[in-house]
Amino acid sequence: MLSIQFLGAAGTVTGSKHLVRLGDDKELLVDCGLFQGAKEWRERNWQPLPVNSKNIEHLVLTHAHLDHVGWVPRLYAEGFRGPVICTQATQDLAKVVLPDSGHLQEEEAAFANKKGFSKHKVALPLYTLKQAQECLSLFTPRPFHDDFKVGNDVTCRFLHAGHILGSGFIKMHVQGKKILWSGDLGRLRTSPEEQAEDPIPEHVLDADYLVLESTYGNRLHSKEDPRPKLAEILHHAREVRGSVVIPAFAVERTEKLMCMIKSLMEKGQAPRMPVFVDSPMALQAVEIFTRHSEEYDFKTRRLIQQFGGPESWPEFHFCKTREESMAINSVKEPHVIISASGMLTGGRVLHHLERRVSDPNATVLFVGFQAPGSRGQLMESGRPTIRFFGQELPIRCRIEVLDQFSDHADYEEILTWLRNFKRAPTRTFLVHGEPAGAQALQQRIVETFKWDVHIAQYLETVNL
Repeated sequence: MLSIQFLGAAGTVTGSKHLVRLGDDKELLVDCGLFQGAKEWRERNWQPLPVNSKNIEHLVLTHAHLDHVGWVPRLYAEGFRGPVICTQATQDLAKVVLPDSGHLQEEEAAFANKKGFSKHKVALPLYTLKQAQECLSLFTPRPFHDDFKVGNDVTCRFLHAGHILGSGFIKMHVQGKKILWSGDLGRLRTSPEEQAEDPIPEHVLDADYLVLESTYGNRLHSKEDPRPKLAEILHHAREVRGSVVIPAFAVERTEKLMCMIKSLMEKGQAPRMPVFVDSPMALQAVEIFTRHSEEYDFKTRRLIQQFGGPESWPEFHFCKTREESMAINSVKEPHVIISASGMLTGGRVLHHLERRVSDPNATVLFVGFQAPGSRGQLMESGRPTIRFFGQELPIRCRIEVLDQFSDHADYEEILTWLRNFKRAPTRTFLVHGEPAGAQALQQRIVETFKWDVHIAQYLETVNL
């Protein structure tokens, strides 16, 4: 019996893991991500899968964000040794993202032991740097648009999802059925130059079953150009001689921010000031970004043709070492810090905010989705204090939000993409969304298309 069990991204926006049972004890996994955000979800990272990891024969990945790939080293630690199939850019990014995550897991456990704020007698990492490095030997890249076999029973193809570099839908043919896995659906490209190119996300004409993300199922992105607001934030920092801290994922979001800030500076719309890109993986991610120019949008292509790659821009400084990161604290002139993680779940950005969150001349700019329960969401909600490293600190900094940077399609963009289907899927399963977002998107799809739409539940199994 062909079935899907939702082991993550069901009831929440993180931890994407979908187990496909093919019968005869054959199993494959689509995505293998970390749970992030609220404590109840993070604790599930420590729970073993309801199936033996050694029995999973294959893993197919949609893209390289941690909530889709960040649990692969743990799966490896539990005995998985099958191939991890993905696009070339996803493999390249995973070589950066996963070791960095393993390093941070070890670093945070050591810091918790040193400071004594872990509830455990000895805090342990979820997985180690060594495990993260070793699991990379399993990664097997496949090009977009080429069919590839997953074992003897399944054929797949990657199509451009337009979410981040290397992100792809998975079009799966198994037992006479077509299953389409959206992964994370990217924003529709709407400028005249972009419309002249092939559509991104790619159009899909049909599927028997659709597994669809619902992150922004109840939200619309602002149609306003984010550049004037970003320029105003930079001008304010210069006027008060303060800092702008931007928590941002090192993959894709950081590169977009860099390109926009560079463009504003070159056009004289924002003041020139040092921009510190402070993430252990940032420079590597930028190098990968530069290498995969085939996925640039029109504006990025034109900017890099004119000014070269980001690593050559004089205002931008990449902090590779902890000493370089700490040296930012001695900078007296107005400056920008772009640092991971984007939802304040870990990373160097926490140390920058610990020093600046109570400074009224500092600005914290959020540029992406903040999962409920994450520090980012708590700061956005207007709380008077926030906890860093066991200490409750007053929030006196300026808080700003620009959600136009999101790489997720909003509900209007999702509906526009769904209109390309020539026939209704037999059933659509909504994943990767908070309950309110999934429920709102379910209602909209049913009202618009009359499709059969089901909201996936954590650990639920559905027969196809």
